[in-house]
Amino acid sequence: MTHTIRFTKMQGAGNDFMVLDGINQSIHLSADQIRMLAHRQFGVGFDQLLLVETSAIADFKYRIFNADGSEVAQCGNGARCFVRFVVDQQLTQKREISVETASGIITPKLEDNGLVTVNMGAPRFVLSEIPFIADAIAKTYQLDVDGQQIEISALSMGNPHAVQIVEDIETAPVLALGSKIESHPRFPERVNAGFMQIVDAHHIKLRVFERGSGETLACGTGACAAVIAGIQLGRLQSPVRVSARGGELHIAWQGGGTPVMMTGPAVSVFTGEVNLA
Repeated sequence: MTHTIRFTKMQGAGNDFMVLDGINQSIHLSADQIRMLAHRQFGVGFDQLLLVETSAIADFKYRIFNADGSEVAQCGNGARCFVRFVVDQQLTQKREISVETASGIITPKLEDNGLVTVNMGAPRFVLSEIPFIADAIAKTYQLDVDGQQIEISALSMGNPHAVQIVEDIETAPVLALGSKIESHPRFPERVNAGFMQIVDAHHIKLRVFERGSGETLACGTGACAAVIAGIQLGRLQSPVRVSARGGELHIAWQGGGTPVMMTGPAVSVFTGEVNLA
């Protein structure tokens, strides 16, 4: 017996999503079904699947699944597409909404120029909250990757990030090194591996190897994490323009326990229906 579900394909700076309305249709997907849908030859194709649900504590609940079927707590580019989706689908009349995620409440806002700004909450540096195994909190850590010592910054933006500074992101070993960092034993829940090239104090170039998805054209929480790491090290000053392969994001952070603000595009690509066995 087949089950038909309606979806919208969206992208934010090239980070692409399959977005599902779980309010007006019943959505129950297995990890195998998500992996099939994520396949770019045999399915719809996406970096993450986003599910819109009702919430008892916010306007909506937001669930995120990676291409490998695993569920994660946060996705910045997805958050922007989320608010664009619920406005376009007339699920709300608001332009600024509260959204429940597994890591807390976020408040994306659809701007008059069509871009979306998201209050991503404050970064987390406590080791158990990342989570990351180390003796004490520090601005940078040495990570042994197959005998190679790599200097990283480790923090959480609702999901774990390991950020390193590189001379040139075009020649950085993102695929080879990213996969090894992603599954490094010092990150018990795996990690997103960021490779940041600093252009100047207000501009970086960034590539991210995302846990469960591989390298993506952009990563919203990865952009936030990279900017925070650079500010912490005294190399960057807010606001910062982040150039990803799929487009540009703008990140602002005033330091300490203040929230990180991210602004960028969110675009609907097409809508469709898919049959699931």
